[in-house]
Amino acid sequence: MRDDRLTVERLHDWDGLPEQARALAGADAFSTAEWYRTMSQAGLEPGQQPSFHVVRSGADTLAVFAMQERAGRLSALTTPYTALWSPMLRPGLPARVLSALGLALGRAWRGFALTRLDAMDADAAWASPLLSGLRLAGLVPLRFDHFGNWHLPVAGLTWDDYLASRPGPLRSAIARRTRRLMDGQGAVLTVTDGQEGLEQALAAYEQVYAASWKQPEPHPAFNPALIRACTPAGRVRLGVLALSGVPVAAQFWLVHAGWAGVQKLAHDEAYKHLAPGTVLTGLMVRRLIEQEQVRELDFGRGDDPYKQSWTGLRRQRAGVLLAVPWRAAGALQIARHCAGRLGGLARTMRLSNSA
Repeated sequence: MRDDRLTVERLHDWDGLPEQARALAGADAFSTAEWYRTMSQAGLEPGQQPSFHVVRSGADTLAVFAMQERAGRLSALTTPYTALWSPMLRPGLPARVLSALGLALGRAWRGFALTRLDAMDADAAWASPLLSGLRLAGLVPLRFDHFGNWHLPVAGLTWDDYLASRPGPLRSAIARRTRRLMDGQGAVLTVTDGQEGLEQALAAYEQVYAASWKQPEPHPAFNPALIRACTPAGRVRLGVLALSGVPVAAQFWLVHAGWAGVQKLAHDEAYKHLAPGTVLTGLMVRRLIEQEQVRELDFGRGDDPYKQSWTGLRRQRAGVLLAVPWRAAGALQIARHCAGRLGGLARTMRLSNSA
């Protein structure tokens, strides 16, 4: 396919996209219509606007790239809540078409000195041919590591199987703390997965979050809006653990096509000695494995130590800066990237020589 057959249209409203473009959504929990609507409405900084780049071959839509624009900069439509970003692609596109997509997009994106793609699967099959096309358009890809993502395949496992795979201290903590809190203290678990009781559960979640160690959210309206948007589609599991009627721990998960990812968890610091967060996480994971037979548990962004105990497998999420070398900001970024790589190489050589 020649790239001159491809066109790129930029639209700023998800619901304004053609039906064929919106039909490409939903390959994962972070590319659904509900996710991008919520991002557009409650997840952006002042001055940012969503920008959906639709790539077509004639009348056929091949891909949608969810992006955002601000002050002449273009970047993937991600926030600190995004655990994975990828283009929405028509299934089965061969490498030559992906390369042509990259060339068409690169020509459209040359108006921006820098374009940032992040939260990407470092091993995604689409990435290499797409970047090849972007290079042909004159953009210089500068790769970087973005964040770690801890996860665990659990297809076919029982709860006992899962526990047996976890470190001894976590197994012991789950058993001891759950027995003390649920049996000894009479705590009650409520899991909301539909409209009934949703607002009450949301109020409990926000009460716990306000009493927790967590820093205020950068976008405080985002999580409640996402929960309300995804609940009708059956994608939310909102768990609240209450003691004598008082919510002491809360967390919500997204579920999608056998995948389950925890989005936010918190506990009331006044009850920290009872480890309600550990108990609630154990109860939620058990439900997801036993009742819902999910295939994968995902603990989201970052390398917090507790995530390794609950999962055990780490994968790298990556990013790439696409710099236009003949523009000042692009040339400066390329120079900084090269200087950083040279500095890292020099440090490696010094360490090797001193060993």
